[in-house]
Amino acid sequence: MSEPEDPLSLVRPYALTGGRTRPSTAYPLEALVHTDRHVLEGHVRSPEERAIAELCRESRSVAEVAALAQVPLGVARVLVSDLADRGVVRVHEPAGPDSVSGGPDESLLHRVLRGLRNL
Repeated sequence: MSEPEDPLSLVRPYALTGGRTRPSTAYPLEALVHTDRHVLEGHVRSPEERAIAELCRESRSVAEVAALAQVPLGVARVLVSDLADRGVVRVHEPAGPDSVSGGPDESLLHRVLRGLRNL
């Protein structure tokens, strides 16, 4: 006898976002997300939002959030944006390119590499 499938795996991604495919704010993959305050009832609207808020008690990139919450990246972006709009999480976007070399900040690259290794 096979194990029953996880019920969340049967939910279509558009159902998790209310049919929306674009976030109100398009955060980059490497933007760090951190839960701003204790998650209280009424601040999160779904089990997926609660899971993301709990995951982000420790700062995580948007890409990590998608991987750890096991949702598509587009869904994670919409949900993170919704949570940020309601003040549940804070999103820290990376600084712009290094003005001297024109490339990305080296510390950002190290943080992204560390995050990828942790996956």
